[in-house]
Order: sequence, then C-alpha cells, then structure tokens
Amino acid sequence: MQASRQFLTAVMATLLIITTSTSTAAERLPKLVLSGPPAAVSTPLIHMIDSGALKDIADNVEFQTWKDPDQLRVLALGGKADFIAMPSNVAANLYNRGVGLKLLNVSTWGVLWMVSRDKEAKSLADFKGKEIAMPFRADMPDIVFALLAEKQGLNVKQDFKLRYVGSPLDAMQLLVSRRVDHALLAEPAVSMALRKTKSFPVSLIAPDLYRSVDLQQEWGRLFKQEARIPQAGIAVIGSALKDEQLQAKVMAAYEKSLLWCQKNALKCGEMVAKRIDLLSPDAVADSMVASQMRHVTAAAAKPALEFFFGQLHAKNPALIGGKLPDEGFYGNPKNP
Repeated sequence: MQASRQFLTAVMATLLIITTSTSTAAERLPKLVLSGPPAAVSTPLIHMIDSGALKDIADNVEFQTWKDPDQLRVLALGGKADFIAMPSNVAANLYNRGVGLKLLNVSTWGVLWMVSRDKEAKSLADFKGKEIAMPFRADMPDIVFALLAEKQGLNVKQDFKLRYVGSPLDAMQLLVSRRVDHALLAEPAVSMALRKTKSFPVSLIAPDLYRSVDLQQEWGRLFKQEARIPQAGIAVIGSALKDEQLQAKVMAAYEKSLLWCQKNALKCGEMVAKRIDLLSPDAVADSMVASQMRHVTAAAAKPALEFFFGQLHAKNPALIGGKLPDEGFYGNPKNP
C-alpha cells in the first residue's frame, strides 16, 4: 500500500511539472513590440531590449521608433505595438476617442527647456517678438508653452514668432546651423544642442547656446504646483491590454532599467545611440542627469495627470479628446 502511494505521488508530481512547463511555454510570446520617440522616455525601453530583460517573456523583442505624433497615432490605431511610450495628453486623447489602451505609468516629469543664444533670456517674456523653433504643433511641448505663456498674460500668436518643425531633433538642427536663435526642446535634444556647439567642426558654425527657461520650474511657479509635469509614460495597447501579468512584468523591467540608466548614464547612452543615429552617447548621458525621470504608476500619478488634463481641457477640450479620461484609463496591473 505504501509503495502504491509513493508511486501515485510520483506520477502526480510528474504531471504537475509537465502541466506547468506546457502552461509556461504557452504563455511565452513569439514577439513583443515596444515603441517610443527618440526621447528620454524611451531610454529604459532600449535598455530592456539590449539587456535581455524580457527574454523570459518573448522569443523576439523589437523596438520601433516613432518620430512625430502622426506616426504614433498610426502605430496605436493599427495595433502595431504592444507597449508605446507616448505623451500623456495623446494617450488621453486616443483613449477618449475609443482606442483600446491604458496608461501604465508616467516616467517623464521634466524634460522641456528653452534653449537660446541669448544668455540673458531668463523668462518667456524675454522671447517676445523673437522667432522660436517649436516642435509638434498642437502637441506637447507646444501646448505646455502656450499654457505657461497665457498664464502670465502673453499672447502666443501675437507676442512670439513660432516656427513649427517636425520634432525636437529638427529644432535642435536649426539651432546648431544658425537658422534660428531660440527653440523649445525636449531632452535629449537639449543636451545634443549644447554638446554640438562645443564640438569640432560644428563649433565653427554654431555659436554658444544656453539652457534658458526651465518649463517645469515655470509650471510650479505659475500654477502653484510641484515643479514637474506628467509629460509622458508607457501605454499598453492591443492584445497585451488583456494580460495584466505581462503588463506588470514589463513595468517592473522598465523601472529597473530606468534606475540602471540613471546609475550608468554613459553606458546607457551608448546603447541608445546605437539605435537612434542622431543621438550621441554623451548627450544621452547628459540628458539622464538633467531630466526628471521617475517611474510612477498611472494610478499614483492620477492627481497630477488630472490637474494637467484639467488645464488642457480648459484651454481646448479637443487636446484630450473632449473630456477627462475615466477610471479605465489608469492601468493598475497586478504584481507579477
């Protein structure tokens, strides 16, 4: 009788191992697609891939760069990525227009700066009457600039000469080639501009540039808030929307990679520069030091997001799809 029980126990243990292995194999994905812009929010995504952080989740993990909001919307509407780094207002807009997504975190809290050849320019009012290269018309950072300008009594259309361009890197190139003297940039384009003006042979044609107005500090001063803005984070979309365990694993990896990049800025910069040609390792490393980057779950970031969305809604409801997103927007994946 004892032998029979031992045999039955062994059989059950074997079946459990087989079942568990089969289940694990079934849960493994053939491909996982991460996407983001050539900006600070994407840096951890690239490290996640190059470090093999998701090798236990998928056979193949890819990173796709989007260069402007239109490309981002095509990716989201077409379900061509599983996790996409995007501006928070774009995520809210897509959600309110019926796109199946959830915002999982906010990690970008401070990457917007005015960069200028005028070292005396200390406020937005100092740029009155001057031409400013402005990326992403009617999207971040354009809308943040408008909010801050109008909050202090400036008329965006009358007081500034805004020259709209496709991306922060496009604005950066206009600066270093002397075609404009001022631009609103997002990291790492800020650090790239400052690096390029001190490098040979660009230094021969590009005069010194200065990190001017910190838009995050202006936000805190004008709106009586913390000097940070919930600018961008990671959204889950498509089939991954139903898999909370997958979402939790990806977010845990993102947080770990962000911390690694902050501690190993130059090594992280080398990884990023290999995937994004226009960026240099040194500039990416500089941007990691200058940027306010912190992984905060969307649920925890909700008060800051709702205040930000409220300001956007008051200015132009269409910026967030007509209304503040409901509870379904704020992803809260379970712990893995």
